Amino acid sequence: MLSISLSLLIFALQAFASNVTNYAPSPNVQCPNITTDPIVRTFTPQNQSLNSQEVDYVNTRLKTIVPNQWKSWISDGSAIGYNLSSFDGNYPKVSISISGGGYRAAQYGAGVLSALDNRNESAKAAGTGGLLQVASYFSGLSGGSWLTGSLYMNDWPTTNDMVFGNGQNMSGWLLDYPLASPNGINIFDDKNQDFYGSVLSSVIAKAKTGIDTSITDTWARMISYHFLNQTTPDNIFSNDSAHGAGQLWSQVTQQPAYQQYITPFPIIVVDSRPVGSNLTTTLGLEPVVYEITPHEFGSWDPNLSAMANLTYIGTQLKNGRPDNDTACVIGFDQAGFVMGSSASLFNQILDTGLNKLSGFSGTDAEGLLFVLGRQLENVRTRSDDVANWPNPFQNISSTTFEDSESDYLEIIDGGSNLENVPLGPMFVKARNMDFIVAVDGSFDDTDTWPNGTSLIYTSKRLSTILQSSHQQFPPIPNTTDDFASTGVRRRPTFFGCDPTENPPEWPLVLYLPNSPPINGDNPVTNSGTFKLDYTQKHSLLFYEQAHNNIIGGFTPNSNSPDSNWGKCLQCGAIDRARYKVSPTVSRSDFCTKCFQQYCYDPNNPPSQSELPNRRVVFTDPDPQGITKATGFLSENKLAIILGSVGGALLIAALIAFLLWRRSRKAKAARYKQVTALHDDEQGEEIWPMHENSRLSSQPYSDEARAADHAASYRDVAGDASTHDDVGGDTGRSYADESWAVNDTAHDRVMNRS
Repeated sequence: MLSISLSLLIFALQAFASNVTNYAPSPNVQCPNITTDPIVRTFTPQNQSLNSQEVDYVNTRLKTIVPNQWKSWISDGSAIGYNLSSFDGNYPKVSISISGGGYRAAQYGAGVLSALDNRNESAKAAGTGGLLQVASYFSGLSGGSWLTGSLYMNDWPTTNDMVFGNGQNMSGWLLDYPLASPNGINIFDDKNQDFYGSVLSSVIAKAKTGIDTSITDTWARMISYHFLNQTTPDNIFSNDSAHGAGQLWSQVTQQPAYQQYITPFPIIVVDSRPVGSNLTTTLGLEPVVYEITPHEFGSWDPNLSAMANLTYIGTQLKNGRPDNDTACVIGFDQAGFVMGSSASLFNQILDTGLNKLSGFSGTDAEGLLFVLGRQLENVRTRSDDVANWPNPFQNISSTTFEDSESDYLEIIDGGSNLENVPLGPMFVKARNMDFIVAVDGSFDDTDTWPNGTSLIYTSKRLSTILQSSHQQFPPIPNTTDDFASTGVRRRPTFFGCDPTENPPEWPLVLYLPNSPPINGDNPVTNSGTFKLDYTQKHSLLFYEQAHNNIIGGFTPNSNSPDSNWGKCLQCGAIDRARYKVSPTVSRSDFCTKCFQQYCYDPNNPPSQSELPNRRVVFTDPDPQGITKATGFLSENKLAIILGSVGGALLIAALIAFLLWRRSRKAKAARYKQVTALHDDEQGEEIWPMHENSRLSSQPYSDEARAADHAASYRDVAGDASTHDDVGGDTGRSYADESWAVNDTAHDRVMNRS
């Protein structure tokens, strides 16, 4: 029976994959034999068990790939004062975590990874390139999940090729195309409308399977255009490409780099809003945090302690059982939807009552609201402002899991509980991590730099809610003010350098915060979270600045890079190997000196005064539009004033001439009749219903078109006083509401249709 079910599943997956334009899951497929192959597994904090496929992958990589990568990176160890052979092949287990923060976090993470990648020559020369190759785990959330998904779904390219393209099989992230309005500020432009139609057709196809959608699905599809590498400048406005639809997170395991054990094991983190709470603020530490690997979706939180097979996520389960043997769903784990879910921050910024999105630019907000409005007219929804995931854990841990009775989970941005660096999975006791790299591109202060908030909240959660299931967090500054006064928010820092136990009671953590250039240059990496387009020039400078900071380390009381930083990084990464042999190997003199400079010692903390001349205010390296015009006006004020005076005199003379000429021709004009016909506006449409975006099979009448024009304008321009809700749990659509239309706006729209 198992082999038959497996064959049917493979057939269904192949059929699904062949229809790459289909974002919709496939319902009603054959379920596995849950007696021998359960969809849901449970455990306890005291008896954790990793997924067997995860264990096989990580252990095989540790045995066959990682030892050679360590040798390639630190050679025999003599340069840092060790004999590598003295560790008997017992190398530390290393992980890397990339924070959230939209495009800023994705680009910062890419720049950091380039500095840790031995495929980058400058990183290799600096001694930092090689850490990426010895990593066993890799996690991302929100903007960091976009980077993570892009890396894994594109077969682990160099970040330079991934972000900027390689002129061959990769077009890059195309960040110069605005995410929500790729053809510019006019959302009713034909090309933008084609784009919206393509996005909508995918979301509506999913909704037709009976699974509730939301604004997160629209968001997910837009993200896919940039990070899943099926989009080029030539096809971005067409359906010639699937634009990532049909690519599944569970298919990471089919990528050649993964099959060759080249990549670390990937994890994406999401938060959950307790069902029915309707929270529109940041979360506390109590709500369940979930992780999504290529194999499973679930949580190590003690109040749940359960995992579900990712292949069948989307299936309605009770006590881990489907309704019947053919009630399973596959294909729900769209890579774009996983990334979009991890970045679904709409519960904090979407006001459905006022039809308003906070934070985004006017054009981006208009584009998202426009598509959401069209979406809600045609599909059923549950919660508009979250990612709706069918709950695989119904009736599981019913006494402790607060969403045990809910049909759906309300999944939201992975940093919603202020743990904006996805470190939780790396502290799971069963994973037994030794060295954790925390890449923090958060927006914590008024200048858009991180200030340690994420680490503080993770430390609190580990010491309270997760005390029984996770390792301890090493000592860190207690407050964000302490992160500032010690300077550790502006430089690479090791936390947990001197454990008191063996094995150590905590892993060693390397903190790599986004920070101002060490050489005193104007910073370009502290851009806003809601900035959804970057010029090529800005992206290149951003990438370079992040890369140079990471390969440079810091020199106390100087603006020069540290020529020994690469070796000091090697000291930190290899340090826990000393505890894996008996007798313990003493820390080398060279590494001891490194640790004095780079470690945080709570008994003798460093000072921010060691980091002089750091410029913190963001400088736009390539201003566009109004920003550019404002700068031009400021720089050329005198010339503009003189030019304006001269222009005024010239205009006055021209008007006098025209008045004189008109008086000469007035008499002749009386005897002539002139008929002027001007039909340039006839037939011009604000909402052209292109074939790929038509939402109804019914003939599109003139009356319907006129109504659509008016509704489209209302959805964006929004008369906030005329409605109470956009959709909501009741499944109401815009069509259900009684709208009042601004007469002037209505006339303007109707005159163009």
